Amino acid sequence: MAQMAQPNFLIFMTDHQRGDTILRDSQVITPNIDRFRQRAMTFTRAYCPAPHCCPSRATFFTGLYPSEHGVWNNVGVSNTLSRGLYDGVRTFSEDLKENGYDLYFSGKWHISQVESPADRGFEILRHNMDQYRTFPNRPEYSEWDFYNRQPIDTEGLPRREGEIIRPGYTHYTQYGIDEDPFGDQEVAEAAADKIRELKGTDKPFLIFTGPLGPHDPYFVPRRFLELYDPDSIRLPDNFDDPMEDKPVLYRRTQSRYDQLTREEHRESVRRFYAFCSYEDYLFGKLLDALEETGQLDSTIVIYCSDHGDYIGAHGLWAKGLPCFQEAYHVCSMIGGPGIQPGVCDALLSLADYAPTILELAGVRADRSFTGRSFVPFLKGTKPDSWRTECYTQTNGNEIYGIQRAVFDGKWKYVFNTFDYDELYDLENDPEELHNLIYGPHPERSPYAEIVREMCRKLWRFAHDTHDNCVNPYIMTALAPFGPGILKDELERF
Repeated sequence: MAQMAQPNFLIFMTDHQRGDTILRDSQVITPNIDRFRQRAMTFTRAYCPAPHCCPSRATFFTGLYPSEHGVWNNVGVSNTLSRGLYDGVRTFSEDLKENGYDLYFSGKWHISQVESPADRGFEILRHNMDQYRTFPNRPEYSEWDFYNRQPIDTEGLPRREGEIIRPGYTHYTQYGIDEDPFGDQEVAEAAADKIRELKGTDKPFLIFTGPLGPHDPYFVPRRFLELYDPDSIRLPDNFDDPMEDKPVLYRRTQSRYDQLTREEHRESVRRFYAFCSYEDYLFGKLLDALEETGQLDSTIVIYCSDHGDYIGAHGLWAKGLPCFQEAYHVCSMIGGPGIQPGVCDALLSLADYAPTILELAGVRADRSFTGRSFVPFLKGTKPDSWRTECYTQTNGNEIYGIQRAVFDGKWKYVFNTFDYDELYDLENDPEELHNLIYGPHPERSPYAEIVREMCRKLWRFAHDTHDNCVNPYIMTALAPFGPGILKDELERF
């Protein structure tokens, strides 16, 4: 079958869905992903740059890292560090629009608080959250109003199943029942209706569908919960990690969940799996619409997520500064005309999607990306060279602290400005249970040479992506080996 010069695109980006939930050996029941797998390339080692929504979504749309696109944290909170993309940063959608594509957006944006998808070329079909409004260039106090509108936990009340009591904070329940969580049904139906409406159109199109699930709290339709036998659910192998050799913030975050019993943790896993099955059901509606209208063979379909969820790993849930693989591992499947189905274990970044989509569309962009097109993998070949490491960039998820990491198939090094650093032997300790350098002086540890080499890679990437986390002041220059180890290397360029 000949490939179209300009194929259609359908993007389905879930929120909080860890990459291993769509793999063939997953416990998660995903019949629509399974049928899509027959025509798609699945990337088993795909990662986001930051452990929360906005920086990672901005990376997906721009092909750049946070230090380059300017979105460091969630843009809608009052104490945000960033409210939108840097001036002059473009999204792949703008390139497609200028090259004949019609663009449609349904669901979650969460890239900018001062721009909407319409500002980047999209016609908006449906929203499922308050996604953008202009803030003044100063802190706001709007979140104080939240406490006047929501029930507040008080001390002395009995805790019910799935609840985490937080005196003085708004009420939180980890899981429950909701027949249309976050309005995702309407988001998917709006996209499916547009697919049917576009039958026979002469212009290529791209439809972005952004449900909010399987984001916590895990409230799911009952029929999807009933797919899972509670007795079959197991906790992660690293669930009982005491994290005594890891940053104190990690242990403090873990303690937030210690009110939950072991059975409630298992039930949380069950609800998360059910939520993934629900999102799979919605994804199936879009595949059905493409198939019913005869557009499936002319459309490149992408199933991906913005970041992962710990799902009980290390006793944690959701996402945040603990720099474990579970929060960074994302879903990544792509199939359609000219794409060879299969499984690929190459290291992939969300930054790779923008240049890949543009190449598949036959659109040349007159700018550089930090990501690389992975089209050769989709064609069944290998690029001349491909990355051997992945990098992370975060300044914190509303609880701020600079954290950077670099990992490959063997080692993972985490630079924490708020606590001691981390080094894991991923080959022998894939669950990241044993921090090999816990303490104030990793440069004096038996692993000093490994730490030095990982620092060199980290600083090289920081230099190349204009990441200015390199202040030499004595109170901020806390890495065991500073950027100056690159001096001789940089002088050669």
